[in-house]
Amino acid sequence: MNHSLKASALASALAGILGFAPTLSADQFVLAQPVLSDVETGQPHSDFAPRADEPSLIEADGEGESPELFDAPENEAAADETAATIEELTEKLEALQSDWDDFQEGLDKKAAAAKKKPSTSINGRVHIDNWNFAETDPGINIIENGDPNHDPEDRWTFRRLRMEMKGDVPGDMFWRMQIDFNRPSTPEIKDAYIGWAALPGNNRLILGNQKRPLGLDHLNSSRFNVFAERPLAVESFNEDARRFGLAMYGHNDEESIGWAYGIYNLENINTSGRFIGDALQMGGYARIWASPWYDETSGGRGYWHLGLAGAVAKPDGDGETDLDDNNNEGRFRTRPLARSSQRWLNTGRIEGADWYEVVAFESIFNVGSLQITGEYFLTPMQRDNVAIDDDLFFHGGYVYVSYFLTGEFNPYKRSNGVLDRVKPFENFFLVDRCRGGCGWGLGAFQVAARYDHLDLSDSNIQGGVADMATLGFNWHWTAYSKVQTNLIWGNIEDNAAAAPFDGGDFMIWGMRYMVDF
Repeated sequence: MNHSLKASALASALAGILGFAPTLSADQFVLAQPVLSDVETGQPHSDFAPRADEPSLIEADGEGESPELFDAPENEAAADETAATIEELTEKLEALQSDWDDFQEGLDKKAAAAKKKPSTSINGRVHIDNWNFAETDPGINIIENGDPNHDPEDRWTFRRLRMEMKGDVPGDMFWRMQIDFNRPSTPEIKDAYIGWAALPGNNRLILGNQKRPLGLDHLNSSRFNVFAERPLAVESFNEDARRFGLAMYGHNDEESIGWAYGIYNLENINTSGRFIGDALQMGGYARIWASPWYDETSGGRGYWHLGLAGAVAKPDGDGETDLDDNNNEGRFRTRPLARSSQRWLNTGRIEGADWYEVVAFESIFNVGSLQITGEYFLTPMQRDNVAIDDDLFFHGGYVYVSYFLTGEFNPYKRSNGVLDRVKPFENFFLVDRCRGGCGWGLGAFQVAARYDHLDLSDSNIQGGVADMATLGFNWHWTAYSKVQTNLIWGNIEDNAAAAPFDGGDFMIWGMRYMVDF
């Protein structure tokens, strides 16, 4: 576009604002009188021309001459000045456009360069626990301390001090490395893997230390779980969850159905980073889930999740008696929904464990602020080459109800079939007001109740039978911080570790202060 055409366009815009109709010639700029229609007669007339029933400017002037708006020299000078101004503005606009184009080009170059290099982000979480063992029977004291008169000691602990780094690698690859320093002298490997994304059928392939797809509450992030500690059955039949393995994850286009399956080593290498032994101790794990109802209109405030998971595993039943370095991973154990020193329910390493299988059922039903969730696990085990070679059967499950008093809800991530981050309607805050007094926000309040059952006793194995009830109150300060309070009542019986007692009753309360970033 040449300067004269640009000037014409800008002049038209300026004149439109000023209320004049411009006409441009090659050598002059003239402001013409706008032509309007007379309201009464409908005939066109100029705002500067008098109506028939009004005295004209000529008559009022008494001169009998038509007044000139501009003298010719003044008109030409104004036109030249306007043209110069428009040309100056045009040059500035062209310079701004050039600078903007350069800026956009720079951004495009940076984006293209970033795709050629790995990316990195840093995240973490801090979970601080306070546990109080208010009441315990002598049998419980023996399980914890070996002394019926020495009750479990109260404690403050770092439950998690976790640092995480993750990113993408050119070629649709990704990586993640997560280390927990809750015991600074013995850091623990959590997630540590590499992966391939964008595979056909919405699939991802992961190699390394990762969660086995068993137990909904284990697959939920510890940042988003409703209770401080995971249910008895979830922890018993998938202790610590993470193992070294190769697994595929995927979902359909609508994310209404998802799947995960893989093969894993049974030994936990979180503190050593290596598996050594002639017995491979492998396990195949799989999970499929669906959300047949998901209310997208409300942003996911209503949904129904169903899941089925399973495992087939081959432990080294003579791992404690042969010369191999590997341990027998045919055992199931857990703590009492709190951070005790010992596992209060424990089969020990079961001699002659040949194979075991796990079948797990899971469900979430969420309507607004109300959620009902449950899982149940069935775990048969086959034994071989022992004096008592009876097959064994262990089982357990839980159900909980939760409700937000302030109206929020537990979000659901359909692509992974797990709970997501709660976002309070209003963050918690307390500040001074400029005009005096205090300003404050509540955050989100959630109440919950859970019932747990676990049976780890069968034949000559007396790992214990437990029933526990937990009341919970969660105060979500922000989407990234909260405090959880749990009050736990429990009973354990048929537990060989409590001898000469059969078990006992207990009451525990605890609090967890949580921040993630």
